[in-house]
Parts: sequence; C-alpha cells; structure tokens
Amino acid sequence: MNNSLEVLDHVRLNFSSSGLVFLNIALAFIMFGVALGIKVEHFKDIVKNPKSAIVGFVSQAFLLPAFTFLLVLLLNPTPTVALGMILVAACPGGNISNFISSMAGGNVALSVSLTAASTMAAIFFTPFNFALWGNFYIDFYNAHGAQGLLRPLEIDKAQMFQTVFILLGIPVIIGLFISKKFPKLTEKIKKPINQGSLLFFVLMVIAMLSANFSQFTSYVHLVFFIVLLHNGLALATGYFFSRINKLSIIDQRTISIETGIQNSGLALALMFNPKIFPPEMELGGMAIIAAWWGIWHIISGLTIAWYWSRKPVIA
Repeated sequence: MNNSLEVLDHVRLNFSSSGLVFLNIALAFIMFGVALGIKVEHFKDIVKNPKSAIVGFVSQAFLLPAFTFLLVLLLNPTPTVALGMILVAACPGGNISNFISSMAGGNVALSVSLTAASTMAAIFFTPFNFALWGNFYIDFYNAHGAQGLLRPLEIDKAQMFQTVFILLGIPVIIGLFISKKFPKLTEKIKKPINQGSLLFFVLMVIAMLSANFSQFTSYVHLVFFIVLLHNGLALATGYFFSRINKLSIIDQRTISIETGIQNSGLALALMFNPKIFPPEMELGGMAIIAAWWGIWHIISGLTIAWYWSRKPVIA
C-alpha cells in the first residue's frame, strides 16, 4: 500500500490565505451555534449519571487515537497519510453528531454533553494526542528500516493550543454565556444560526475543494478504503466500548456516533496554519485524508442513523 500512496506526499493543494480565514470563521461560527444548544442541565445530568459520559469521553479522547496508531502500523501508509489519520483522530467530535444521534434514536442530551466536553478538552487533548502518537509513529517508522528517516514532530504545540482555543474554546464560551444570560434570544436565534453556519461551512468546503478539484478526484481513490476502515474503527470503538461497559442501547448508539463523527474541519484548519505546519512541508496526504473524512463521516453517520432509526429501542 505504501508505494501507491507515495504520490500523495508531493501533492500541493491550493488554499488561499483568505479562504482559510473564512474556513476558520465558519468553524468558529458553527461551534458558537453548537454552544447555544447546550444547557447547564446537560452538565448536571453528567454529574448525576457520569458513567456514560466518562465512557464516551474515554472512547474519543484516549481509545480512538491509540487504536488509530495501531491501524496505521497495520496499514503502513506513507507518513503524511499516517499523520493525517492521527490528526483527525486527535480532533474532537464533529458538529453534526448531535443531529445524527437524534436521527439514530440516541441520547441527544448525552450527545450534546459529549460534544461540549470533547470540544473544550480538545484545547489540551488535540495537541497532546497528535504530538504523542505522531512521535510514536515517527519513532516506529525510523526504527524499522524505512526508506529515509523522518524528523521528530517539531510543530509548535503552543500555537496549536492557541488555534484550537480560538476556533473552538472562545466560540463555545461565548455561546454558553449568551445561552445562559439571554435564554429567550437564544431560542430565537439558535435554529437559524445553526442552519446558516452549517450552510456557510459547507459552501466554504465546496469552494476550497473546487479550487483543488482535479487533485482531489485524482487521488481520493487512494485513501477511500483507508478512511472507510478508519471511520469504521471509530464507530466500532464507541459502540463496543460502551457495550462492554453495559450502557443502555441508546447510549451505545450515541457514543458510537460521537466517536465516529470527527471535526475534520478543525484538522484542515490546523494543517494549513503556517505557524503550526510550515508551508514547505508537503501535506497532500494529510489534507486529502481530512477532506475525504469530512465527506465520508457524513455518509456513514447518516447511513447508520437510518439503520438504527428502523430498529427502535424497546424499553
């Protein structure tokens, strides 16, 4: 598999600085909309019944990055593809997970709580997991006779921390404040902001993909099954870990979706931040993994939600 993917390491994608600014704004706006739907009661529910929330958080913040590392060793892709997989796994849950959980007959309050918790924790866990597992991968790659040694990851962790905080932390804090202080206003603006921000984000992704459409269509087939396996691993991790812990069926569904729907938009925003990943780095494999993940997890999430919606939970 490694040889066929080598071409990706030299693919250069065309993302303008203005386009990346708008992508970051769209991502922050989405997280603001997510925060408007979070209520203090959600966190109170976690305190009263913490088991499901703890299982969901462990699944996403600890197990998925670790299992992704093992999958990377098994598949043996090229370094940029491997690091792209690790970066996606290090990101928090995606913004559409709450909608998909609702469709699947899951626990929406748990879904919202996990999205909020993983988003705020991502300020620490995203840089930490990417640096930890990324360096483990590079050490393994260099120790097993691979062609050419890889340098240790030298990304600016403080800059990544700052970027995640700006894109996720600040919008969520502002959204929580407005939701708490202005509940009537929040009810009026919540739905249009969520719909508008998601539409804005989709349009931005389409615009950025259209500028790289030929590269994307030329190479996406190389990572199609890698992303399928990786996303399947994420969904299965959440489902079986919650099942092992004897959670209810609706919580199993919810944690499966929360672990399988990743914020790949954040991964793209991070990898194209020149202060984190210098422009001279060839990130084609990373970018195509993150871009295709962003499309595929919607397809897989909606598919599993449709399947589960046809199998109602019998109390």
